[in-house]
Amino acid sequence: MPKEVLLSNIGLLHTTKMGIERIKKNLNIDNYDPVLYCKNFILDKKCNISKRGKNYYCELNNIIITINSSSYTIITAHKIN
Repeated sequence: MPKEVLLSNIGLLHTTKMGIERIKKNLNIDNYDPVLYCKNFILDKKCNISKRGKNYYCELNNIIITINSSSYTIITAHKIN
């Protein structure tokens, strides 16, 4: 269910200026739009999406993206060691 809700609202996905810098730094994607990167990441059929508390957690290929479930703000993205 959380996956369907997030996917149906994918167009609302956004982040802050600080979020853009944090995502670029954590994922080493300087030459790529971080919001577009996250959208494509979430749309991947293999992406595991769960909801815990007020956040969605999207996990794939040792990367996890955290999204606020009420505002659809991308909070952070980082690699899992």
